[in-house]
Amino acid sequence: MSDGTSVSVLLPVHQGVEPEVFRQALDSVLDQTRPADEIVVVEDGPIPESVEAVLSAAALRHPELLRIRLETNQGAGVANQAGLVAASGEWIAKMDADDISKRDRFERQLVELHRSGADVCGTSMLEFDGEARNLIARREVPLDHGSIARRMRSNNPFNHPTVMYRRTLALSSGGYPEMRLMQDYVFFARMLGAGARMMNMSEPLVLFRAGDSLHGRRSGRGFSSLERQVQRELRAVGVVSRGRAAVNYLIRLGYRYLPVPALRWVHGHILSRPLATKERAT
Repeated sequence: MSDGTSVSVLLPVHQGVEPEVFRQALDSVLDQTRPADEIVVVEDGPIPESVEAVLSAAALRHPELLRIRLETNQGAGVANQAGLVAASGEWIAKMDADDISKRDRFERQLVELHRSGADVCGTSMLEFDGEARNLIARREVPLDHGSIARRMRSNNPFNHPTVMYRRTLALSSGGYPEMRLMQDYVFFARMLGAGARMMNMSEPLVLFRAGDSLHGRRSGRGFSSLERQVQRELRAVGVVSRGRAAVNYLIRLGYRYLPVPALRWVHGHILSRPLATKERAT
């Protein structure tokens, strides 16, 4: 399309993704009420034959699927940047290889982007464990630009797998940093520093695969240098002051040293909201 509404899906995949999980994610992209004009699948290093089979079968049926192969696993920052550079759409719809987008996600987000004039549009999301019908929590986000900018000073105000954003602005602001974790936080801070107008939708349009492995990825002693790098990036784009960066570093590093049960509690009561029985059934 040439009317400013073309959409490229950015979907990295790596060897740790189960084939059935990947198939569900890919099917949710292919079954949209507003189909993507392009699907950029970035293979972050060699992938298992079972995942290769899912991808090859989809590529035969869908010529809009573009495969980008990285020889070695280089992490989410490098993989997302490779896909961003290769994409051609006006809008990038971010997608993870183990999550599920609702059928009207792309359609709804395009409507909101054009209605609001925003450059970035994310949504809240529902977390599930195991099967998609096993909904366990809702991860909410600040909605308007001012609230998003305030949240950016201390934490990521977006659910990365839900976001649709303007490709040209993402590239001109620096794109994704070469990080394996928290690359999305720095990415959105760069866009905010470059003048992007941002919004979130309150309606959850993505189902996010949660579980204990999620908490394990957030803890560990290797986070000190990474958290320091994140705060340097936030300072560089004018999101935080030197003093705020120091406070952020201490608070966030303390969080990283919590044991997994404590991380699980924080995630379940602060970062996301447990669903009531009625909500789980919807």
